[in-house]
Order: sequence, then structure tokens, then C-alpha cells
Amino acid sequence: MSREKKKAVVLLSGGIDSATCLYWAKNKGYVLEALTVHYGQRHDRELRSARRIAKAAGARLHALKITLPWLNSSSLINKGKRLPNVALSKIGTGGVPSTYVPGRNTIFTALGVSLADAVGAECVVIGANALDYSGYPDCRPEFYRAFNVVARLGTKRGDQNKPLRIETPLVRKDKAAIVRMAGRLHVPLRWTWSCYLGGRKPCGACDSCKLREKGFEEARIKDPAL
Repeated sequence: MSREKKKAVVLLSGGIDSATCLYWAKNKGYVLEALTVHYGQRHDRELRSARRIAKAAGARLHALKITLPWLNSSSLINKGKRLPNVALSKIGTGGVPSTYVPGRNTIFTALGVSLADAVGAECVVIGANALDYSGYPDCRPEFYRAFNVVARLGTKRGDQNKPLRIETPLVRKDKAAIVRMAGRLHVPLRWTWSCYLGGRKPCGACDSCKLREKGFEEARIKDPAL
């Protein structure tokens, strides 16, 4: 009797980082369980990308919608607040920006751990990055090291001494390295979406657009989504 294939839960937003994580897990031979969350963000453009990418990778998609009114403190959700437009060199240097969504990665990672415990997955994969990012406190390696302890102590799998890890394969890579990695893994980058504003075309002014452009330029690869 053949052994059951190992499973991974991948937090999939529809951007480059999460799509690269999905294909990283696919390359590792995992059966893919993708989790995407609508939490009130300004647009659902990235979620449409996530659905398309999940289908292309052969992942089963779990799409959630949650309503937490206090997240409206973030300019990523509250349309009455202006999104930051700062020079590329200043991104990540001025403290926690207004686009920070309180506890978002804590919530998402916890949901991923819950799903993993339910479906028998041995890891939760998240595209956190602590180099080319906007300065969010929940993107740092120490945060995920702590969450590994939570996953071990607070789950059925952990209680049964079965592995349940938080994997962050991109956490120490800059955007150019991530773009090159995505190319090697044949990620459908043309379907990914990074812009905070949504719409038909990226705005080119938000942090996410600028970091994406930087990554492709430094990797010397043309962005297929443009």
C-alpha cells in the first residue's frame, strides 16, 4: 500500500511572493491546499489572480471572507485614507506604514494552521519577506519562529508528535531573487497582481508596485503582467 502524499497549506494572495510559494511547494511534491482571504481590502483583483493561479498549479482553493470592522484603521482597507506614495529608497524606513493591517499575518497564519490541522497538512507556507517590504512587524523571521511553537503546542498534530511547520522560503530574499526564483519554478507571473489600488492596470505609485518594479529591473526580467 502506497503512502499518502504529504500536504501543504499555502497562503495565496495572488501576488508574486505567494504565487512563488505555491509553486515552491508544488516543486517539493506537496499536495496543494491554497487559502485565500477576502478581509475587506480595497479591491478583489488580487483574489481573482489567486483563483487563476491556484487552478493552474492544481491546488484546491479554500476561499474565505471575514469581516473585522477594526481593520478599517488601515489605508489598505479604508478608502477614505490616502495610500502612501514615497520614494523607493524610503520604503520600509519610516516606521510602520498606514497600509499595515493590524494582525493580518497573525490571523492568516492561524487560519492556515487550523486548515492544516484539519486536512492533515504538515506545513503552512507563507510568502513573508523581511528584505524588500514596507516595514510590517509581522513579516520578520522571529515572528514565524514563534508561530512554529504555537503550531506545535496548539494543534492535534502537534499533540500527536506529527510535524506542523510554518515555512517561509522567501523571508530572507530580496525582490529580484524572488522574481528569479519564480522564473525557475515556472510561476505564471503574468497572472499575479501586486497593486494596492486594483483597477485594470497597476498604479505604479504604491509601495507594492514600486517594489515589484524594482525586483524585475534588478533581475533583468521584463514584467509579463505589464
